[in-house]
Amino acid sequence: MLMERHTYQTGLIGNCAFLAHINKDTNVDWLCWPRMDSSFIFGGLLDRKKGGTFSILPNGDFDSHQYYMENTNILCTEITTHEGSYRVTDFAPRFLQYERFFKPLMLIRKVEPLEGSPRVRVKCTPTCDYGAALLHPVRGSNHIEFAGCEDKIRLTTNIAVSYVFEEEYFVLNDTKYLILTYGQPLEAPLTSTAEQFFRETIAYWRTWIKHSSIANYHQPYVIRAALALKIHQNEDTGAIIAASTTSLPEFPDSGRNWDYRYCWMRDTYYVITALNHIGHFEEMEKYFSYITDISFSGDFRYQPLYGITGKKDLIETILPHLDGYMGNQPVRIGNQAYEHIQNDIYGQVLISMLPLYTDHRFIFSERKDSDRWINLLLKKIERTIDEKDAGIWEFRNMANVHCYTNLFQWAGCNAAEKMARTIGNEELIDRAIALKNRAAAHIESCYDPVRKVYTNAAGSQHLDASTLQLIMMNYLDPASEKARDHLAGLEKELKTPEGLFYRYRHSDDFGLPKTTFLVCAFWYVEALACVGRLDDAQREFSKLLQYSNHLLLFSEDVESATGSQWGNFPQAYSHVGLMNAAYRIAMKLDKPIFI
Repeated sequence: MLMERHTYQTGLIGNCAFLAHINKDTNVDWLCWPRMDSSFIFGGLLDRKKGGTFSILPNGDFDSHQYYMENTNILCTEITTHEGSYRVTDFAPRFLQYERFFKPLMLIRKVEPLEGSPRVRVKCTPTCDYGAALLHPVRGSNHIEFAGCEDKIRLTTNIAVSYVFEEEYFVLNDTKYLILTYGQPLEAPLTSTAEQFFRETIAYWRTWIKHSSIANYHQPYVIRAALALKIHQNEDTGAIIAASTTSLPEFPDSGRNWDYRYCWMRDTYYVITALNHIGHFEEMEKYFSYITDISFSGDFRYQPLYGITGKKDLIETILPHLDGYMGNQPVRIGNQAYEHIQNDIYGQVLISMLPLYTDHRFIFSERKDSDRWINLLLKKIERTIDEKDAGIWEFRNMANVHCYTNLFQWAGCNAAEKMARTIGNEELIDRAIALKNRAAAHIESCYDPVRKVYTNAAGSQHLDASTLQLIMMNYLDPASEKARDHLAGLEKELKTPEGLFYRYRHSDDFGLPKTTFLVCAFWYVEALACVGRLDDAQREFSKLLQYSNHLLLFSEDVESATGSQWGNFPQAYSHVGLMNAAYRIAMKLDKPIFI
């Protein structure tokens, strides 16, 4: 008997200040205010009772159809009942105003009747302090105010306030608006303001996509991935968070429930690459400014992850009062991985700097402090190059000389050498070459000549999907027999019949992994393209697209047997992996633009 496939039944909206998940049943299942890493205001994803509710539901059974307005982050949910049908349009306002982007802590819900006379009920019960604090509603003439959080939450509407306050059904016979605000309430006309913000937000997102360089290879998926990645950036600081959620399990009852509302340094290169491919330099520059602020903080060592303001202490705690997603506990906030040693990061940052020196769309004056920058990062590598670390997957109780770590140190030093040659600094050139050679020696200590494959760490027999990057980073010549042998070895041990890829198959701190890691499958596609197996790359890429939910959004993990989505959702770096793999194939096909 086949098991039912599990997918996440929400869509994501946002405006680069906050993110919200809207369920197919119209409920706001997740919304954190005032920041992406703050307590949830609505957290039904983790607890249906304590998480609060914001739904617009009919009287009786219903069918639901959910979709994005084309080329936007505006979400529509159409509900059909025996009494009629209606559409809920949800969006977070974002557009240019007074020479800067307007991105308020404001959720707008437009409710329109489509057919018949549907009777609906609005239920709005926000919460605070991760569901531990009850908010007191106070009725106004055209609004309800909720007190008890750090700041006031207000719901402004043209629905009779009594219907909302008392959660009564009413006939939806014309368009209604619900505007939820945090801190600053709406002090403007409701209907005309909502419609103006709606038009402006549509125009913003469609212009943003028109200004994106997106190849005509599975373009709808790449467009949706780009839109999803964009709203994971906190524009205030430039940080890009891994996901908007916490504690969605990698697999049921696994205990692998993590808070991903932070910025991982290990992903710097991949994110910068994806943004570069679609031609969005503003986002790249904001992200690099965030990295710059962290880099000059005075510490000789980077942490694996930081808060969206660069906060260092992300102390991990468990919230026992919450049920967890589908009953999966523990629910964690904070992430203990900030304490780990992860030494690939320095190379990640160096590689990310390289476009400043090789892409003439960046003017020379933007390469300021070049000597200082390169020297700073080479010093960090010098101090850590012979050190064991937790590796890319942040093993909590294991330290090794990891192949992936030394690969990025090698690649970072290679980038540093190129940058030093550009500015003509011979001393930095010599240091970069010497460190590159030391990193290469560590990488070669991971080579298994019998199996003709690189293992995950020196002295280990285990294989790891992260070593696919040996091919993509050109440490191994993609045209070489050695690259093809290495890829074949990883395929044999880590690939599933469905085309998915495990990070690794050995036990870690929590036992044997039960789900595949989606970004690894997209790395595999890139590696196939690199070694010239282009037909295989296209076939495997197409197979991966089936693992999205109904809105083309991807999770972190996929169970191979059922294709079920698990892990935090949507996962920004799964979408980054899709974007980079699609770009790699498009370039190999020599079809970078629509023809």
